[in-house]
Amino acid sequence: MLQNVVTFACISVFLSINAQETNAPKFGKGLFNLIGEDSTWTMKVGLRFQTLAISSWDVENGLSNPSSSMLIRRSRLKFDGFAFSPKLKYKLELGLSNRDQSGASEYTSDAPRYIMDAVLKWNFSRNFVLWFGQTKLPGNRERVISSGDLQMVDRSLLNSRFNIDRDTGVQLRHKTKLSEKFLMKEIFSISQGEGRNVTTGNEGGHQFTGRIELLPFGDFESKGDYRGSDLKFEQNHKLSFAFGYNLNKNAVRTRGNQGAYMINNNGLYATDISNIFIDAMYKYKGFSFMAEYANRDAKDPLAKNSDDTLTGDEVQVGNGLNLQTGYLLSKTVEVSARYTNISLNKNITGEGAENQYTLGLSKYIAGHKLKVQTDVSYTDIGFSTNKLLYRLQVDIHF
Repeated sequence: MLQNVVTFACISVFLSINAQETNAPKFGKGLFNLIGEDSTWTMKVGLRFQTLAISSWDVENGLSNPSSSMLIRRSRLKFDGFAFSPKLKYKLELGLSNRDQSGASEYTSDAPRYIMDAVLKWNFSRNFVLWFGQTKLPGNRERVISSGDLQMVDRSLLNSRFNIDRDTGVQLRHKTKLSEKFLMKEIFSISQGEGRNVTTGNEGGHQFTGRIELLPFGDFESKGDYRGSDLKFEQNHKLSFAFGYNLNKNAVRTRGNQGAYMINNNGLYATDISNIFIDAMYKYKGFSFMAEYANRDAKDPLAKNSDDTLTGDEVQVGNGLNLQTGYLLSKTVEVSARYTNISLNKNITGEGAENQYTLGLSKYIAGHKLKVQTDVSYTDIGFSTNKLLYRLQVDIHF
């Protein structure tokens, strides 16, 4: 606790001093920018947080069992720039909220997981970029979209059940033009396969991920294929269609590199887990539509002991579908809607289908950098009591 207080105090003093000595950038462009005396390095420092209020009810012959809470959903410090050469970029993102740091275990030395991203990006040849470090894997589109750039209060159930999140490893990225407008982007990744901030070494095998994106009408404005809402009001039709495949060899967690560790009498149970992702993003004059499909399968999804008795753990195999759309009524007000279906293998997980319907409203005061978002969701749960959920969130990003 004392260490955290000291760290926060040092950061506050550092930011205060620099705010007085430097010209602060435009709102949303970072707290301040540093440039080395010989111009061989730069650093932009940013800060953002989200304050979230939640109310929920069981839906069974009326509304019952009400509950409510308020929390700091996310709180992040961000650092990025280049080192030695503009061709060698870096990104460091630290999570400060309890939700950001959750998930500690013996495999992360039972310590808070402060580090979200810590990655170097080397543009070593033309359109080839090599990433090395801990960062998001090229999985489903919604996961790669920053939590600060989402169209709704938070990501869908598909993401929470099927995403492959962050891992430590190497990514090779490339893009090429197939015609004057037609753009193709390819990503290949090899990573450890157990998620972020693991300190005990590789307990299973490695994880291999590939993704191809096709943009027939050219690139989006301001990386809009990975930002929710069409805040740039694309004047021409823009579409990105992508296919991804992920294989986690000898995975030891129930969702590949996510979920609980599958423990048996010999230590950890391991099996091959594969994921398929198909998604698309379309934008035109304030209208946006995103579709995602995810599938997870496993070589042997039921965790076993050495004598073949079941441990009670199982891989979360099944399918997910997410359809989401939004329309900007003005430059600052957007209405949105989402439908999500989760269908896990009932014979393995014991869970039925789950359907969620969400309506959202967003007020963009300064784009995604300062916004107020609210939504209401009805969840039809085949294996539990149906739920009604209301959320209100304020997001600020310096």
